[in-house]
Amino acid sequence: MEELSRYQQLIENMLERHRFEGKPANLYDPLNYLMGLGGKRLRPMLTLIACDMMHGDIGKAVMPAIGLEVFHNFTLMHDDIMDEAPLRRGSETVHMKWNMPTAILSGDLMLVKAYEWMMMSEGLTRIKILETFNKTATEVCEGQQFDMDFESRDDVTVPEYLKMIELKTAVLLGCALKVGALVAEADESDADLLYDFGISTGIGFQLMDDILDVFGDASKVGKQDAGDILADKKTFLLLEAYARADESQKRELNRWIGHKAHDPKTKIDAVKAVYKVLNIEEIARQKANEYFMKAEHLLDAVKVESSRKQKLRNYAEYLKNRIS
Repeated sequence: MEELSRYQQLIENMLERHRFEGKPANLYDPLNYLMGLGGKRLRPMLTLIACDMMHGDIGKAVMPAIGLEVFHNFTLMHDDIMDEAPLRRGSETVHMKWNMPTAILSGDLMLVKAYEWMMMSEGLTRIKILETFNKTATEVCEGQQFDMDFESRDDVTVPEYLKMIELKTAVLLGCALKVGALVAEADESDADLLYDFGISTGIGFQLMDDILDVFGDASKVGKQDAGDILADKKTFLLLEAYARADESQKRELNRWIGHKAHDPKTKIDAVKAVYKVLNIEEIARQKANEYFMKAEHLLDAVKVESSRKQKLRNYAEYLKNRIS
């Protein structure tokens, strides 16, 4: 990914120059802490790639790109609270390092700061960018509520789950790409194609994340080992397992899902054993690949020189084949 190092450096330099400052310090410190944990900077990278691809000035795209990254981290801070997650990117979550009220309030502040960055967009495109961002922010909240609602339901379907991850995860990738295209003043049809590309890539990305949570190396992924299993998350893997399981396998899943295990490893191993018999990992990878393939076709339709699409293709390929 050396060809994208310029984008990465722009993002990191901007974040370093614009650290959050204010009083009381314990309100602002969690923002800098969470942003300092790193991450892939996926969303701002997509904004800069899209802007450059559509012949735009990436210097004008950096500020809204950072706004999207701040918003993303706001959602992570609050998601960790709702999930009672102990780790984020291999480090303590904000509510564990500080406390719950501070994490909630600092997360609220992050949302305000995200809007400040989005408002730094230039020209008449600012209105379209804010409209896109507002729609996306609303959908992300809808997706999170669906996710929480699923916890108390035993009839969640795979299509419902896919719609939920579209809202909770994929729309922000679509927004990032569309914002980059809007900064470049691209045709609306191309901006929409890039948005749809982001949706398909985002769903594939989340399916891969589900797989890595269960079958990846926790030390590399930077999250709690099989946290979705321990939290009884109704992911694609679990829903597909229930759909394909025989009565004996369903009884085994029911034995563990919804019950707190005294020994977490025992629960993880038991659920993973059912997944392995049903070939759930491979099925999930195939579904993720379907969305990545759809994304490729959408990118093909964008009216810009094929050579200018290569960076976005390479970045999507990187996401598809990231560590497992």
